Amino acid sequence: MGYVEEQYELFLEDPELVDPSLKDIFREYGAPEWISSGGTTQPGSQGLTDGDVQKISTTMKLVESIRRHGHLEANIYPVGRKKDRYSPLVDPKTYGLSDEDLRSIPSKWIWKNAPANVKNALDVVNTLRSRYSGKISFEFYHVHDNDEREWLQQSVESEEFKVSLSSEEKKELLKSLAEVEGFEQFLGKTFVGQKRFSIEGLDVMVPMLNRLVHDAKNDSVEHVLMGMAHRGRLNVLAHVLGKPYDLIFSEFHHSPDKELIPSEGSTGINYGWTGDVKYHFGADRDIKREGEKSTRVTLAHNPSHLEFVNPIVEGYTRAAQDDRSHKGYAKPDPNKAFTISIHGDAAFIGEGVVAETLNLSRLEGYHTGGTIHIIANNLVGFTTNNTDGRSTTYASDLAKGFEIPVVHVNADDPEACLTAVNLVYEYRKKFQKDILIDLVGYRRYGHNEMDEPRSTQPFLYKDIDQHESVLHEYANTLNEEGVITDDEFTQLKKDVSKKFKSIYDNMKEDEQEEPEEAEVPEALANGLDEIETAVPLETLKELNENMLKRPEDFTVFKKLERILKKRAKGFEEGKVDWALGEALAFATILKEGTPIRITGQDTERGTFAHRHAVLHDVETEKTYSPFHELDGVNASFDVYNSPLSEIGVLGFEYGYSVQSPETLVFWEAQFGDFANTAQVILDQFIAAGRAKWGQKSNMVLLLPHGYEGQGPEHSSARLERFLQLSAENNFTVANVTSSAQFFHLLRRQAAIGGKDSARPLVVMSPKSLLRNPRVAAAPSEFTEGKFKPVVEQENLGKKKTKVKRLVLGSGKIMVDLDEALEEHKGEDFDWLHVLRVEQIYPFPAKQIKDMMARYKNIEEIVWVQEEPRNAGSWDFVKEELQTLAKDSQMVKYIGRPRRSSPSVGEPNIHKSEQNKIINQTLKLSKGGDSQ
Repeated sequence: MGYVEEQYELFLEDPELVDPSLKDIFREYGAPEWISSGGTTQPGSQGLTDGDVQKISTTMKLVESIRRHGHLEANIYPVGRKKDRYSPLVDPKTYGLSDEDLRSIPSKWIWKNAPANVKNALDVVNTLRSRYSGKISFEFYHVHDNDEREWLQQSVESEEFKVSLSSEEKKELLKSLAEVEGFEQFLGKTFVGQKRFSIEGLDVMVPMLNRLVHDAKNDSVEHVLMGMAHRGRLNVLAHVLGKPYDLIFSEFHHSPDKELIPSEGSTGINYGWTGDVKYHFGADRDIKREGEKSTRVTLAHNPSHLEFVNPIVEGYTRAAQDDRSHKGYAKPDPNKAFTISIHGDAAFIGEGVVAETLNLSRLEGYHTGGTIHIIANNLVGFTTNNTDGRSTTYASDLAKGFEIPVVHVNADDPEACLTAVNLVYEYRKKFQKDILIDLVGYRRYGHNEMDEPRSTQPFLYKDIDQHESVLHEYANTLNEEGVITDDEFTQLKKDVSKKFKSIYDNMKEDEQEEPEEAEVPEALANGLDEIETAVPLETLKELNENMLKRPEDFTVFKKLERILKKRAKGFEEGKVDWALGEALAFATILKEGTPIRITGQDTERGTFAHRHAVLHDVETEKTYSPFHELDGVNASFDVYNSPLSEIGVLGFEYGYSVQSPETLVFWEAQFGDFANTAQVILDQFIAAGRAKWGQKSNMVLLLPHGYEGQGPEHSSARLERFLQLSAENNFTVANVTSSAQFFHLLRRQAAIGGKDSARPLVVMSPKSLLRNPRVAAAPSEFTEGKFKPVVEQENLGKKKTKVKRLVLGSGKIMVDLDEALEEHKGEDFDWLHVLRVEQIYPFPAKQIKDMMARYKNIEEIVWVQEEPRNAGSWDFVKEELQTLAKDSQMVKYIGRPRRSSPSVGEPNIHKSEQNKIINQTLKLSKGGDSQ
């Protein structure tokens, strides 16, 4: 007692002077109870020795260690060498404590909230070990928020969310597991040797997802948006999304006996025209709530690039949450929608896109009020053991860096799995943060049922071969509890098998010898030339005046103030520069009721400081956006600086654009070169999503591109890669050279949102041209006309019979040619005409052909570009130009030679090369100094 009193006095002086375990006791319980208000020892309380106090202190350490490290010996592995784990961190012997020692300590000294039946410290240790080291275990001490940690601890230790099922509910759960297993077994027997990426070993994931959907419906959630890879996808489609069995069977083509047609009344799913393999498709399902409303459950389409669907589904969710019907920022309601992301154990830790997506979770522009993550942990990545696949204890450890609580649960205990679901659903709802379930099971067969895992994992698969499925294990449990009999279980399995066989047998044979190829939708095949995008001058002036307003007490950076004042004179001086042209495009689109969302690195001001969509008060650091206070606007304008991420952010914005087709969504790369990092999103989703899955998007990619001598990573947006991906009008690729052209291009893009003609837009946006007076346009170019895919060079081609060389190109090089023509305006250029190809794909062949028809004596058609010959547009346009050329006309290339690097690094060499291209194109003197 004297020792404790002495320690308590030290604690009052400075808490750091006492042992951490005593410090925790004093903080939680205050002064020892025998100390009176006067600080003296009360009679009758003697007898506690120094050794007793040390025992209490050590017991506290043990209890805290169970809370922190109980997961290290939890029974979460159904199979494999880790089934029976031991950790000295939670063993009383490690702390020198015997059962007698623990029995001598009252439970309330150790665990304030101990249940009534927990009498002493031994009971405390045993109870807490059952909570933290059973078939469900927890990691949450990495969460820094004290309220969250206390809530999690209380929830775990009180077993508040532990499921307690009635006999009927247990039978329903068993039936669900029987349908999951029966479906997989039927597919395996009927379609022998075909890939299905079976869920077997993780069967309980289906009832878990159904519980989440059920809870969402009860809470009137409007959207549940799911992303997952292949493992178990067909079963989830069937039993969570309600995709008809016969439709799934019909997708297993080249079956042994017949091609299958789904029965009448089977709901089809509208895929794209080229389609995809069956285990990449998603689906939607509406689940009715009370009244007319419903909860919409969506499983996103997903290619073989596994985790890359993660940011896309987050984008879906944010779009489903946002209210965009007013000016200012859109207002998200996290209760309207939430995400369920299902990951593979190897992919979660191995794929960098996972970390990029997790990092979005608490950022203002990207948060979705918490995602429920489930790792479908089958212990093997393809054929790689986890000892070769990660440097961490668990597949889930990456999440801990983002303060995401982790629940590990044994997939062979369905009730523990539903308990995990109850907890994570309530946590997400209460704290609006991500939480993760590590669902630990196994994989019954090889990765895709066609490879043999026993050659690489012999011990593991010997164990799996002898291991009962979760269906049979749970049936045994219910049998022991007297809930079902053996005969009832046998009949249940027969009924399930009979159901699948009956559906299959009643399907029709396909009498068509050759399936017909679906065609590109007509609206997509057509051009966009008919869209009118001009805006009256009065409207433009009024909007420009609106954008120059700000609160009276708002102080802008002086240099920026001068720039903004210059915008006011754009119409008076007759020159609207790029920044003002873009701002007017945004303002007019908002005025017409289309919301805008634009994100990227430094996007608020623009990478090259041209945009200034958000102003910062130099005195107070308050912010103000002119686009948020436009008169008569009822559409939101979201502008956010993104984290340093390309895959995650571009995926998010693509998902947003698909879910909210009425919104014009922009992603701006800091430099176009950095789009390289997001190549999977570009290849698998943006370029091909419409053809594979019928997924519409009209998002805009702004990729700063142009050769100014800034070196290999700051010159090229790899235009050639987008052109290589161009087919079937899958997107528009443009490289424009005037503010008016950009204005009309963006307005045209806004006009196709949500329509069959929708497609993404890829813009090679400028850098140095942002401030080049040659890209400024007269106000009349905004109030008249529309976007021109081809623009003729002014003051050339007047004498039609004299034109011998026709030069075509796009982007900054065409402005450089314009400057060179101005410098040499005294020379005779009657032999030359120049066309700017502002839209490279779809290639404007008809417009070029019509222009060429005016010039009967053309001898050579020249394509000029800044990029190396094996980059840029040349390989794409040369075939188009050769088709347009007559037999007597030569098609030539002027530009840099083939190069392995996109550009040179030395500025002087760059200038020399650039001069050479100009001189060759205009047939000037050689020029260019290689010194």
